[in-house]
Amino acid sequence: MNKLSLKSGIVKDIIIVVIGIAIIWIGLRVAFGTENPFYVVSSGSMIPNLEIFDVIVVQGHVNFDQLKVGDIIVFNRPDGHDKVIVHRVAEILNKDPLVIRTKGDANPGSIPGTDFPITKNDYIGKVVYVVPQIGYVTRILTPPINYIIIAVIVGIMLVKQFGKPKSTDGISGNDQDKIDSDESGISADKSLSSDKSYLTNDSDESTNKFQDKDSESK
Repeated sequence: MNKLSLKSGIVKDIIIVVIGIAIIWIGLRVAFGTENPFYVVSSGSMIPNLEIFDVIVVQGHVNFDQLKVGDIIVFNRPDGHDKVIVHRVAEILNKDPLVIRTKGDANPGSIPGTDFPITKNDYIGKVVYVVPQIGYVTRILTPPINYIIIAVIVGIMLVKQFGKPKSTDGISGNDQDKIDSDESGISADKSLSSDKSYLTNDSDESTNKFQDKDSESK
């Protein structure tokens, strides 16, 4: 009887954990309006604002038409939609319909077919939050375990962050700049590319490794 009770307790705990994770994941997707609300940065294109292995949280509820120069966004590479990229909006090329050009902060210039022309169909969301370095989990563990752990960590950190009373009294000008930068970063490639322009969607990491082909065009 004791063994049966122990097994029943373990099964019950597992079910509770699975349900809890599912609730967190569904909640994140609804709250941020995108199928995958976070990505792992795997290139250096946005250094120093985004470091490799940072996890970025993407807000899909920010309309494409509301974007402005300076915003950091995540989008599908316009030339083929074969990569997910995180770069900063560098220029408004056209207003109606909106077409923009982006550039990685660490890149010398914009890359044709990658940074422009970006349209609404390419847009995924705007970076609104950065969790430093927890993307290391994706290199240590294999999916779906790493994906689940990141979802839980991001969920907990967001709850803690947004649950704190808002106060800027103790924030210096430099610190405020750092916060503004952190609230705007992303694009995660699954590998560090030579042009440093891509992001990786961790949920697809086990089946879809993106390789950077832009180095050939440079």
